Amino acid sequence: MTEAKATPTARQGRIFPEIHWTEEQKAQREAEREAFYQCCKPVFDKVKSELIETHYNWYVTVEPDSGEYFVDQDLKVVWQQCREKHPGKIHHTFQINESGACGTI
Repeated sequence: MTEAKATPTARQGRIFPEIHWTEEQKAQREAEREAFYQCCKPVFDKVKSELIETHYNWYVTVEPDSGEYFVDQDLKVVWQQCREKHPGKIHHTFQINESGACGTI
């Protein structure tokens, strides 16, 4: 009597299909992102000067429709605060420093 061996099946690829963007779609997406950033930037600029001395390198998340912002040292916490107060809304996060950029390149 011979035993049947279980042979592993080869992986069939990704679960989600790849997204192929046209140049027009890429340009439109980039324009939408820039417009959203421009809505959030004035709120950040307004609070940056008062927060930079006491909360340097903390995070501030801005919800542009309401103008509300949330500050915390932990990035995940500040995201959660914004999501709890404004569920389903898109927000933008800045780091409280001279440039407002998070991380380094």
